[in-house]
Amino acid sequence: MMTIQELLNDKDLKPKVKTETLSGWLLDGKISTDDLVSFAQIAKDPAKATCVEALEFATRQKPSILNITGFQFVTQALTTKAPRVKWESAKVIGNTAHLFPGKLDEAVKNLLDNAKHEGTVVRWSAAFALGEILKLKTKYNASLLPAVEAICNSDEKNSIKKIYLDAIKKTSK
Repeated sequence: MMTIQELLNDKDLKPKVKTETLSGWLLDGKISTDDLVSFAQIAKDPAKATCVEALEFATRQKPSILNITGFQFVTQALTTKAPRVKWESAKVIGNTAHLFPGKLDEAVKNLLDNAKHEGTVVRWSAAFALGEILKLKTKYNASLLPAVEAICNSDEKNSIKKIYLDAIKKTSK
């Protein structure tokens, strides 16, 4: 089996194939989340983004493959400069927040920062993750609900508002 580095350096493979291959390795247990996170932590932004995208793809199918180390990594990755790293990290958090309900402080703070980002996809992904956190009905909702309502009122994109409104509606049930 090739290494993560060899896979990402293979010029003959399209980016989507690299992402699908990495997520397949994760889901099949050929590499661990820790292996991928260790690689991604020192990788340049394009490679890091592919690793986080693979995590997102894998956690959408099997959230439990992400451990606390991986969750802390994507939480921190929300603060990187690269938009693709930000938005893929937010989606991983949205997929897995229910596994770490007591460890969301930093994630919520970073997601709220990204909710004001100029990039629509970054804002959309932050909305998705914040919405998933709201639906968990944790202690965070006391401060998160008013913050999300304010963001919802100020964002000009209806697609983003809809995510927030759906989550807000589910918290009142």
